Amino acid sequence: MLEALMDGRAWTGRELAHFAHVSPSTASSHLQRLVNGALLTVLAQGRNRYYRIATPYIAHALESLMALTPARAPRHPSERRIASDLAAARFCYDHLAGRLGVGLTDALVARGAITFSDAGGALTESGAALFRRLDIELAEERGRRVVCRPCLDWSERRPHIAGVAGSALGRVALERKWVERKRNSRALTLTPLGANALKELFGIDLVPSSED
Repeated sequence: MLEALMDGRAWTGRELAHFAHVSPSTASSHLQRLVNGALLTVLAQGRNRYYRIATPYIAHALESLMALTPARAPRHPSERRIASDLAAARFCYDHLAGRLGVGLTDALVARGAITFSDAGGALTESGAALFRRLDIELAEERGRRVVCRPCLDWSERRPHIAGVAGSALGRVALERKWVERKRNSRALTLTPLGANALKELFGIDLVPSSED
């Protein structure tokens, strides 16, 4: 259920039960424990209760745990397809991950827009100028959240960009139709528009995702 919630959206208990292949009553019990442990927050709307990951820091911890998990080869065709979709492009809470996210991060590092070190990450002056030229606004969250940091990608085993800058890139990718969400998954479809934009703006040469 936590993995399903890593797409950054809020889901009902029934939807999360479906993801976890358990009964709604079993899911409800576990979800209440996660809420009590401050891993999730819950919002009541009408007759439904919507759950979501409590903070970006919880999402970061979950992604780090996924990176430590030994890789397991999917056994069934459906599992292989899902694993392939997630490895290609997905949301890690609110920022881009998978080959798409890592490729974008590599391009930003190569341009000197961001820097990564053992101590964390930083958005450079040229990086801030690049964001302004692309009309990508960075939310004023500096007091609560770092502007730029590396997040270890569990499928690529290399960092992608997170923090306020990573969140802004993820938001813009959705708003400008560079990517679209796959149904019932946190995987993303890279659109032809997105492939062209990434090549033109960042020099990233990726093939648009198949709709199959």
